[in-house]
Amino acid sequence: MKYSRILLKLSGEALMGKKGYGIDSKRINDYALEIKNLHKNNIQIAIVIGGGNIFRGVSGSSEGVDRVQADYMGMLATIINGLALQSALENIDVPTRLQTAINIEAIAEPYIKRRAVRHLEKNRVVIFSAGTGNPFFTTDSAAVLRAIEINADVILKGTRVDGIYTEDPELNDKAIKLDSLSFEDALRLNLKIMDTTAFTLSKENNLPIIVFDMNIKDNLKKVVQGKKIGTKVFL
Repeated sequence: MKYSRILLKLSGEALMGKKGYGIDSKRINDYALEIKNLHKNNIQIAIVIGGGNIFRGVSGSSEGVDRVQADYMGMLATIINGLALQSALENIDVPTRLQTAINIEAIAEPYIKRRAVRHLEKNRVVIFSAGTGNPFFTTDSAAVLRAIEINADVILKGTRVDGIYTEDPELNDKAIKLDSLSFEDALRLNLKIMDTTAFTLSKENNLPIIVFDMNIKDNLKKVVQGKKIGTKVFL
């Protein structure tokens, strides 16, 4: 395996599957199997999930909800998704820990870096929820921050497309797929893979990002093996 400790970033929308809202049980169980397949190879796995399948802070604030309140609502949505993924993983005998950036002790541990690293060393999958715990920061930024804190080798962003394109391939079938690009190019071309804060953090800490299609069987394992899947963003 090329990477021994990864941070997997999943969007909340990815959990919807073919549904228009909420969590598709088949999709989340498929993801759990992909993660288990990697876990069996003693890869240390941390995960950050968005909450857009339930509530998005930005869209909520545009509809009249105070932005800070809307962002906290979005954080709670990520905790719901984290609980769902934790349950799916533990149902197939993958040991997990759910940590949150806001205290909610009845259902999850508070985020503590040293504890998270220790869980990884004991081969437990660690799910980070509630973003950074602060409004105005996306779960992309949270994913990069946590990856840096736990010294992950790479950020793997699982999406429903097979990499980064010059334009949205779902809107323009003439969009060109990019096999790799630099952080500078990603920012210059204004490619909406992650927000600017996340990209800047990754660049400053020389932390590569690989964007790939999570919905293709064994893609996650192939990426970790170093096979040319998706698009790699690096210095």
